Amino acid sequence: MKTSDFTFNLPDDLIAQYPPKTRTASRLLSLERTSGKTEDLLFPNLLSLLNNDDLLVFNNTKVIPARLLGTKDSGGKVEVLVERVLDDNRVLAHVKSSKSPSARPQ
Repeated sequence: MKTSDFTFNLPDDLIAQYPPKTRTASRLLSLERTSGKTEDLLFPNLLSLLNNDDLLVFNNTKVIPARLLGTKDSGGKVEVLVERVLDDNRVLAHVKSSKSPSARPQ
């Protein structure tokens, strides 16, 4: 399996910004592996999809609202995505810019 197997287009407007008011309204996408059939369900349907020997793995990570967008003096775009807060003064972040940084004379 390669990480590229998980690369797909997901428009920003399809990403939930907040959980639904009632958690039972959470959506669930089911994939039948043998046929490739997908089904759009609600989360309460999960139990009907499970077998006795199935294993559930839970992920309790949370997305923090930490995407900073800016414009450089040159007009280029810059994006800083904070992955996690390390302490009161430091964060682990990914920085992306429209152009690779270059060394400028001082």
